[in-house]
Amino acid sequence: MKEGKETAGVMTFEAAMKRLESIVEMLGEGNLLLEDSLKIFEEGMGLCKFCNKELDEAEYKVEKLMEKEGGEISVEEFKEEE
Repeated sequence: MKEGKETAGVMTFEAAMKRLESIVEMLGEGNLLLEDSLKIFEEGMGLCKFCNKELDEAEYKVEKLMEKEGGEISVEEFKEEE
């Protein structure tokens, strides 16, 4: 399996960030053909969207934990707004 090319639902936030870092480096070097640059840029945008979603979910969970009153801690599932 290629680095960063994990199946949907299996990729971790950390793996996605690592792959994004490598994509930024590759694009920054400027050694890729235009077609390859576009392909890797598209992959990077997908990873960016994935990471943003993961961060939004984590932020939501933290907010819900902080809102709980009476010392009871529970986590509500994230409901994505469309």
